[in-house]
Amino acid sequence: MTIAETQRPAVVSPRRRGLGPFFARNRIDVAITVIFVLLYAMFMIVAPNVYLHLGIYRSFMSTLPFMGVLALSLTFIVTLGEIDLSFPSVMGFSAWVFGTVFMATHSFPLALAACVGTGIGCGIINGILVAGIGVPSIVATIGTMFFWRGLANVVAKGKGIALVDLVDSPWHSIVVGRLPGDIPMQFIWFLVIAVLLTLIYRRHLFGSHVLFVGDDQEAARMMGIRTGLVKMTCFIVVGIASALSGVFLLNEVTYFWPTTGDGFLLPALAAVFIGGTSVFGGRGSMYGTFIGVLIIGSLEAGIVAMGIAGFYTQLIYGLMITISVTVYAVMMKRAG
Repeated sequence: MTIAETQRPAVVSPRRRGLGPFFARNRIDVAITVIFVLLYAMFMIVAPNVYLHLGIYRSFMSTLPFMGVLALSLTFIVTLGEIDLSFPSVMGFSAWVFGTVFMATHSFPLALAACVGTGIGCGIINGILVAGIGVPSIVATIGTMFFWRGLANVVAKGKGIALVDLVDSPWHSIVVGRLPGDIPMQFIWFLVIAVLLTLIYRRHLFGSHVLFVGDDQEAARMMGIRTGLVKMTCFIVVGIASALSGVFLLNEVTYFWPTTGDGFLLPALAAVFIGGTSVFGGRGSMYGTFIGVLIIGSLEAGIVAMGIAGFYTQLIYGLMITISVTVYAVMMKRAG
């Protein structure tokens, strides 16, 4: 063998050369995908009568969007290194506005505009408290969580609103109708919102600003990024998502309760954390959140289908979150 042959670099196929950098850049997305595949494989093996039939998946497509839209928007907030605990209450109060305006006017567009406007207003208030005044986000949103829920109870006087007239509106089928194959429209809207937010998060300048601010706020400010405006916008996005989620839910069940939105806090945040978005800020994955929604949204049904008592659900939620964030922290430490 000549010296030239010994010094010749090894030939690496383009396929192999591309896999290493791909896994390095997307290790979190790969990890959450593996978890998702293994979990559903387990469900299918242990409970084939449930998970090998389309009925359970149609049920998931009907219920997941309510929590999924919230979780996707929260990815922006958590990437900032902040938190928002008020979104279930914003969802409830915005839903009351939608129900009240619709019953008074029977105009779906007007009710939708009022509902989304309410969500935007709630987001602005959270943004002012956190970005403008400097109140820690966990403290600010605990306060607004109680305020908006209390206001919803006061204005509703503890009473529900029957919205059966929604069924007669042509908008009802657009929002929560069924496509051929009994595919719920709210799942289609969920996919559209997921794609839109993913493009903003990964391809738009605003998404880059969110990542910069979450990674190092002072450095981002020195780069000319308006950090206060970025935070304000993220809280507004959560407010809009909370309002839209309320609209989807009311159209599906055609009834408003003063407790609308309760029960979404833990699952939505769990989907974000399991999806790999760092609680320290600066790193996140909208795709991971989407898969996290599919995992969290189907976990309780899977537990019951496997013959495990349903009251183990929160225990397993907590276990999955703890294990996930620990694994991701170790992965990031080794990568860094």
